[in-house]
Amino acid sequence: MSNPDQNQPDNADMELSPEAKAAFGKARRSFAWSISIMLLGFMAIGFAIVYRVMRDAPPPATVATVSVPVGSEVLSSLNIDGTVQVTYRAGESTLLNVYDSSTGTLLRTIEIAKL
Repeated sequence: MSNPDQNQPDNADMELSPEAKAAFGKARRSFAWSISIMLLGFMAIGFAIVYRVMRDAPPPATVATVSVPVGSEVLSSLNIDGTVQVTYRAGESTLLNVYDSSTGTLLRTIEIAKL
């Protein structure tokens, strides 16, 4: 659109009063503080998301199968302290096998005596 009043000076040519300059300066500083605080908030949210994603890594894989003698009856099995502990009955004796949960290797066999 065209300016109907051609005698008005352009806004770029107008000189601002000291009060207006002070008001603009104060508005700029206020805007800078607002943007700074907002950016710090976004950075904090980003760090929290990255921390949460990195912290919630899946637990280490455990062995899927362990072997007990053929014909034995498994009484219980536990997965604690990095070991898989299997209690089973083979014939007349009751045994406890302790396996490493990451590799599945047999660490020790304990015979449980009847009293």
